[in-house]
Amino acid sequence: MTTASQTSTAISVDAGMNRRMLADTLFKKLMTVGGVSVIVAVTAIFFYLASVVVPLFMPPTVDQRQQYGTPGPATQPTLAYSGEEQREIGSRIGAQGAITFFRFDNGQVLAEAAVPVPDGVQITSADIGERRSYSQGFGLSNGGVILVKQAFTVTFPGNKRLITPALSYPLGDKPLEVDPRGQPIRLLGVQQTDDGSTIAALTDDGRLLVSAVNVTTNPMTGETRSETQRSEISPAPAGIRQLVIESKQRELYVLHGAGSLARYNIADKTRPVLLETVDLAPQGQRVTALTMLSGGFSLIVGTDQGELAQWFLVRTAGAHFALQRIRGFAAMPAAVTALAPEFFRKGFIVGDAQGHLGSYFATSQRQLFVEKLSDKPLTVLGIPPRGNGYLAQDAAGLVFAAAVDNHYPEVSFSSLWQKVWYESYETPDYVWQSSAANSDFEPKFSLAPLTYGTIKAASYAMLISVPLAVLGAIFTAYFMSPRMRTFVKPTVEVMEALPTVVLGFLAGLWLAPLVDNNLAGVLLCILLLPASIGLASYVWHVLPQALTDRVAAGWEAALLMPVLVLAVWLAFEIGHPVEAALFGGDMPNWLSNELGISYEQRNSLVVGIAMGFAVTPNIFSIAEDAIFSVPKSLSSGSLALGATAWQTLIGVVLLTASPGIFSAVMIGLGRAVGETMIVLMATGNTAVMDFSLFTGFRTLAANIGVEMPEAGVGETHYRLLFLSALVLFALTFFFNTIAELVRQRLREKYQTI
Repeated sequence: MTTASQTSTAISVDAGMNRRMLADTLFKKLMTVGGVSVIVAVTAIFFYLASVVVPLFMPPTVDQRQQYGTPGPATQPTLAYSGEEQREIGSRIGAQGAITFFRFDNGQVLAEAAVPVPDGVQITSADIGERRSYSQGFGLSNGGVILVKQAFTVTFPGNKRLITPALSYPLGDKPLEVDPRGQPIRLLGVQQTDDGSTIAALTDDGRLLVSAVNVTTNPMTGETRSETQRSEISPAPAGIRQLVIESKQRELYVLHGAGSLARYNIADKTRPVLLETVDLAPQGQRVTALTMLSGGFSLIVGTDQGELAQWFLVRTAGAHFALQRIRGFAAMPAAVTALAPEFFRKGFIVGDAQGHLGSYFATSQRQLFVEKLSDKPLTVLGIPPRGNGYLAQDAAGLVFAAAVDNHYPEVSFSSLWQKVWYESYETPDYVWQSSAANSDFEPKFSLAPLTYGTIKAASYAMLISVPLAVLGAIFTAYFMSPRMRTFVKPTVEVMEALPTVVLGFLAGLWLAPLVDNNLAGVLLCILLLPASIGLASYVWHVLPQALTDRVAAGWEAALLMPVLVLAVWLAFEIGHPVEAALFGGDMPNWLSNELGISYEQRNSLVVGIAMGFAVTPNIFSIAEDAIFSVPKSLSSGSLALGATAWQTLIGVVLLTASPGIFSAVMIGLGRAVGETMIVLMATGNTAVMDFSLFTGFRTLAANIGVEMPEAGVGETHYRLLFLSALVLFALTFFFNTIAELVRQRLREKYQTI
């Protein structure tokens, strides 16, 4: 009987053991699958982000290369090439007024036109305005000028696209009298917009003339009226070689001599004023090509040594500006012979004396590609409006055409992470500005201020949350009474569940005005709170033991709460008198006017407090669990050997729990780095490089949240937002990796304590 009972018991034990082993095996496999799935998911996210970002850094591709003879009359030199945005039709502007429209891919002539010139009058000079205006001017032998504009009309007969080129005459098809003396126009500079036209002309007898035709429209009747203004620049510089009018028609650049440039203010066309003369070329070099980039701010200068440089106006003092050399580019193999800017972007192409064609982008300071097209010098260049191709003619009249896939020229390491000197800026700077109000916009895509803002936000949040969370976890786990702990720990963990959008809403609409109106009091809290805790501790220490024994061990923190509330109330009460006595009653204004420290209502202090409140529960909960989980036998053994409670805490408990505490801090840091809504709602959301406590910032995560909905899929802006996400991913991965390495090191070092 006993044997049967023992056998039955053994079978039951074996069955239970088998079930537990099966459960352990299944759970182990489940955890393995879960871990591998997490790794696969993270890896997939990385590769997806990388797949969107990689095209930004791929070089442009050139294909569909074609060669053909000069379209149209080969007897007259080519002034310029242009085309419509679909890259189907190109146009050749002849220096003698012949305008030829041809197929971009094979040079087949589609239509020809000629500028109407009066009998007995010849075209003696020509110039083109800003590319996007499609305007050209032709100077005549009788001192007149004719302005011509190209136009491309797109229709869809029979559901097929049809592009029809045409010509128009903004000032009429009769020549505009520029020189009343009737001298031939030897050099010409033109600029034309819907509001008016400006013409600079050098006559055969050496006079430099400026003419303007301003067009005004009656808003009631729609009637237009034109007014002509004329003036002469005297004395004119000697050896004038080129005239350039900027697109807003307020300044005239006159290239003369080997490389001197005179800048005139022609805002008042009746009184041109010489502003300055600068040398564009280094000593011993000669300027061989000059053009203005899209937007009319920058000049691109090429020399006979193949060097290229960008110049634009920089504010010097007050409202005064001066031309400065901003940046140089990788040199061409031979002397620069031709330049052509893009229509809308800050790119340009270059031809040299050995037949090389180079493509550049100004803002990113990139040489996109250089290829040899001919053994002859390239004399004329053209770019379609979208910058997706080129036309180049050599000295022998051979035309080279190609399609260019060049979507992201504005991206480079320097434009993303280094200071860039942007047009109209006084100094180089880190700037993120993804959009603007007009088409003259220069892309500003620096990730440096966004990364800086991310680090700044995390730093201020951790400065507030780490001391509160870690010290609170130490007291809760080691000193607090078990009954009080059952109230405190769940309460703090409930705080962790608060939506960050609610915290951001409160921070932006309640906390920010509160800090603004009580700035001195808030700053005094930084001093009074630690001081009040120290004073309360000293008072508790000197109180009679009979009185302190009435408070149960571990409940001392409850008595500290009224002290902290009183300290905050006192700081706010004395803040206003202090502000009135020392800061003129307005501390934010005093900081700005007296110390030059910018103050914004939604600033880093507000975000630090709000994010600190959001991050503290995460750190507290994990750190408290790590400290509370230290075996009691270790503490008891230390106390039994004569160590005090503080010695046991510092020498045993904290060392044993250090891996968990460190993990808690790093998890909190990861939460702070990736926080979006609080930063978005509680700060000015301005991308600035300033570590001041009183200014705002923009983080990578907030920038993605704000701008992703308005980014065009596949555009530079869109891909750079993915690059921001990749940078954020890399930062988080880096911090987590370091944290894991340190945690493992601490675990190995203190696991035997």
